[in-house]
Amino acid sequence: MFRFCHKLLPQPTVLRIIPGVFSKRYFGAGFDWTIFKAQAMAESELNPDARSWVGARGLMQLMPSTFQAIQTKRPEFTSIDDPEWNIAAGIMHDRYLWRLWERDIGEDHRASFMFGGYNAGEGTINRAAAAARASQLDATQWPNIEQVAPSVPRWRYRETLGYVKKIDGNVAQLRGSKPRD
Repeated sequence: MFRFCHKLLPQPTVLRIIPGVFSKRYFGAGFDWTIFKAQAMAESELNPDARSWVGARGLMQLMPSTFQAIQTKRPEFTSIDDPEWNIAAGIMHDRYLWRLWERDIGEDHRASFMFGGYNAGEGTINRAAAAARASQLDATQWPNIEQVAPSVPRWRYRETLGYVKKIDGNVAQLRGSKPRD
């Protein structure tokens, strides 16, 4: 059994999560659970009590408004501060973003769009895609989003691009491989 964030939670609240159970239940079958752990590592360093300067909370650093929106569909998600529900809601939000770009973005780049949207908001990533198209670039390729990022107004793009790269590095670390270029 895999113990998620076992070093940070007091023993009575240690989550015993079988690899794949959360990703299967809240994202869909066949998806690699390590990307969600890698995301939690990037978000909170696996600290269930983490709080950001903008108000994001928990392992997956969810904004309370995002959690509440998910909670309307899943009322059993009782508290943003409960690590189990925080993880589940974060994965469900990832699923929403994955599906948002499913039609237009190929699988090779969709995780980057998903994580970029999780960090910066889907509207910001859509503005970046519009900037890529305006620059005659393929807006379905994440490297082109990275290229136009400095020109997108009201976007702390360095944070988002660093976040996506950090998750990629965390995935590589968890899998014992090299990060993608």
